[in-house]
Amino acid sequence: MSSETPQKPSVEPADLPEPAFGWTPYAEQINGRFAMIGFVALLILEFFTHQDLITWLGLR
Repeated sequence: MSSETPQKPSVEPADLPEPAFGWTPYAEQINGRFAMIGFVALLILEFFTHQDLITWLGLR
């Protein structure tokens, strides 16, 4: 019986998204993720303060 451990598949550099300037799929993916985080944070803020964002900022 050998004591070899299974190897994890290596991630090739070509498999990783490459950051670039401009309208790229990578930039759109990151922007979408930040938008989702911001939307959830806004919902949590409104849930705990019982005010909308404009009222919470004191603009109304």
